[in-house]
Amino acid sequence: MRLVGSDGSQIGIKPLPEAIAIAREQDLDLVEVAAQANPPVCRIMDYGKFKYEAAQQAKESRRKSSNISIKEMKYRPKIGTGDFETKTRKVEKFLDEGHKVKVTIMFRGRETQHPELGRKILDHVADRVVHFAKVEAMPKLDGRNMVMVLAPDKKAKAAWEAQKKAEAEGATGNGAPAPEPAVPVEAQTDDPTSEDPRSEDAGSEDAG
Repeated sequence: MRLVGSDGSQIGIKPLPEAIAIAREQDLDLVEVAAQANPPVCRIMDYGKFKYEAAQQAKESRRKSSNISIKEMKYRPKIGTGDFETKTRKVEKFLDEGHKVKVTIMFRGRETQHPELGRKILDHVADRVVHFAKVEAMPKLDGRNMVMVLAPDKKAKAAWEAQKKAEAEGATGNGAPAPEPAVPVEAQTDDPTSEDPRSEDAGSEDAG
């Protein structure tokens, strides 16, 4: 068999009794990890620790998959502005938490004759979340309902946050100093008592 050390190093081809002896010397186990290989591959490891870590990884994987689900938010074609804002904020919250959101427009009676009203609402919702979500399933009629699925978009969110940061930094760094006056302030006085040098020149000429 081909023997792999506990640190992943290649020990080489060893007979089974020698491989078992090497594992026992290290107070570890000899575990076959590739029975179909030729020759079979065995690794020296702490089998109890290996099983525990594998179980923990599987548990964490299940936890992550169970935490991310598809939420649903229902709208009516003639929904009021206040209700629209409340429901859409919840949609934004679900997406921010990493969930997908199924947005459903529920038609009643003659409302089914005006699917464009439902499409308008769905487009409005999609526009509200375009910076951090994407339309995974385009709007389509499903019986008396119209359905659209939104999903978080990490790339769009990162780009949006980077843009907001750049705009904020630009706003705080644009404070340009006040321009210097073209003429010194002292020369711009309107004091009526100040003498005009030209009057002195004129007086000198008269005296001559």
